Parts: sequence; structure tokens; C-alpha cells
Amino acid sequence: MSTATLAPQPTRTPDVHQAEPIPEAARAEIERLLASGDLFRYTAPEGAPVALLEAEFAAHMGVRYALAVSSCSAALFLALKALDLPRGARVVIPAFTFAAVPSAVVHADCEPVLVEVGRDLRIDLDDFRAKLDGADAVLISHMRGHTSDMDAIMIEAEARGLPVVEDAAHSLGTLWAGRKIGTIGRIGCFSFQSYKLVNAGEGGMFITDDPELAARAVIMSGAYEHNWKKHPGLQTGFMRWQNRLPLYNMRMQNLSAAVIRPQIPEIAARVAAGRANHDHVAERLNASPWIEVPPALPQEERAPDSLQFNLNGFDTDDEARAFQDAALRRGVSVQVFGLSKDNARAFWNWQFLGTPPDLPKTRAMLMRACDVRLPTRLTRAELDVIADGLLAAVDEIRRA
Repeated sequence: MSTATLAPQPTRTPDVHQAEPIPEAARAEIERLLASGDLFRYTAPEGAPVALLEAEFAAHMGVRYALAVSSCSAALFLALKALDLPRGARVVIPAFTFAAVPSAVVHADCEPVLVEVGRDLRIDLDDFRAKLDGADAVLISHMRGHTSDMDAIMIEAEARGLPVVEDAAHSLGTLWAGRKIGTIGRIGCFSFQSYKLVNAGEGGMFITDDPELAARAVIMSGAYEHNWKKHPGLQTGFMRWQNRLPLYNMRMQNLSAAVIRPQIPEIAARVAAGRANHDHVAERLNASPWIEVPPALPQEERAPDSLQFNLNGFDTDDEARAFQDAALRRGVSVQVFGLSKDNARAFWNWQFLGTPPDLPKTRAMLMRACDVRLPTRLTRAELDVIADGLLAAVDEIRRA
């Protein structure tokens, strides 16, 4: 019988669009809920999965109040409504964000004011300061987990008495100077959509330390009649606002909470894995003169599950498109934000806002900024396949 050793098989390019698996611990609770039909968060007098999730998430974040809702977009909308902004209020947002963010502003009857974003994927502070005059609120998106200078942002906003809302959809687990992102502004909003660190398919969370904002958000999320009594610690505020605020019915249901709860204890491990994955690929890519991965700011401890980089020396859009195609031929899916057709992160595609503003810095950045998913579950070998594919693709185009 032959004892010849088989050659090791090469690592295949991973499917980076596959979501994080649901922990086994969720299955028994899901089966119980399905058998009971008890899916509405307010059916049980106490101890409903959504209520338990809210308590656990608030404890995890170190805040007083957490409200589970149907999506991060719903949380952003409720944040602006809870702040009681006037119709037509001007809300300053980064020009580099997902279309859901300006959509939430419009949904809240407010006007988005777009601020320039530079090659480091963070807001341009000079443009930010200039656009605070006449503003009513600030909504900071930590887009793709890149944290803008929150110290400077808070100083400028507080000097003008402007409330700050944090869109932390991509930043669960990120720290800024030791503080958890989402707890620095008056309200933090998180996402549990499948491509985020915690996967529930859909879902969101609104957090705050302000009891008045929490009470208003709970009522408007859909705590009709006396269901607000199932939210602890806010009775005075609820009695003041019951029947005086509209009900937008943005509640989370119990199945989603059952999926999320077992993942909360896994956040720290996923953050560590995501940071290690990102930094390994970033180190390899930065060895190329044609690629630049923006570094973290000194105050920032990131929790990435994707990687963004700029193409250097690609003078034409055709060259950048050729790079995308060359990477795809090697099995690596990468998008240049501004060149991907109808990309929801390119501000000129937000036609619901009317004529796009003139934002040359953001436009130039988006035309050469690339995006690659790096799920926390990837192995080192799989990460190297991705890095090898990107480096080979960029070399192919530069040699042409």
C-alpha cells in the first residue's frame, strides 16, 4: 500500500458575505417561542426576551437605558424625534455614510447638512465647524468603524448647545480614549443587521443616560396604552408623554432578541478577532506603494469587521475599475465606493435629497477608496488569500 503523502490543498477564497452563525444557545429559546407563539414583546407581564436583551445591552454598554427596535435606522429616527427637533431642523452628518442615515434625517422631517470627509475616512473638522452655524443637531456616523475626532466634535457641538447622536452601526466594541463609542453623545444607535458584529438579520438599539429622551423614545417606538410600565425606571416621564406623542411602531420582536442575547457575551472575542484580522491584512497591503490603509487615531481602539484602503497613483477611473476586475478574477470581491454602480454610500446617489452639494474632498476620496469585508470568523490562511489577491491585482494594473 502506498504511503505517499498527499500535497496540501490550497486555501480557497472565503465567502466574505456569509453572516456570523447564530449560537447554538439561541436555538432552545427560539423553539420555545415558536411553540408558544409568544413573539410580541409586550405579551408577557415581565421577563420577555426583548426586555432581557435591553437590560443586558445597557449593562454591557454601561448606560442607564436601552431600547430595542426594528433597525438602526429606526433608532436614528427615534433619536431625532426624541430630541424634539423642529420641523426642518438642520442636522449635520458626514457625507461618507450609508444612505439610511440621511434617510432617517428626512424621515424625521429634518434637513441633512453634509460635511466633507477626507482620505482618512473621517470628517473634515474645518468644514464641520463651518457648517455648525445654523445647525440644530449633529449626527456622527462612525462609518465602517472609522471614528472621527470625538473630542473635537463634542467641544464644538457643546460650545453651541447642539445635541450629538452617534450612529454606531459599524462600531459596536470600539473605544475612544477608553470610552465606548455610542456613549459619548446624548444618544447612541446600533445595528444588528446580518453584516454587523452581532447578527439578528435585522434589529437595532437606542441607548442613552437621559431619562427624558428614553421615555419619549419608548413611547414613540410603540409602547401604547400602558405597555410603558414594562420599561423600568421611567414612570414619571411616561405619564407626562403618554398620548401626547405619535406611535411609530418600531418595536423589536422576541425572536430577534432570542437570536441576539447569546451573542452579547461573544462581543469581546469578536472584537479581538476582527482587530487582529484587520491589522494583519492592513500590514500586508501597506507594503505596496499603490495601497494605503488609513491608520487608527491615537485615541481609537477599533472593532473592525471590514477593511478600507485608498488606491495611490491610479489616475483614471478606468484603472481603478480594472483593479476591481483583476481582484474579482482572483476571487476577491472589492468595491471602489464611488465606482460601484448605485452605491448607497456615494452621496451623489442620494437623489431623494435633490441636487447633490459640491463636496470635492469626499468625491475624490470615494473615487479611490476601496472596501473589503473581513468577517471575524476568517482564518489567517483565508486572510492571506484575500491579501494575496489584492496585491496581485494592484501589481497587474500598475505593470500594464
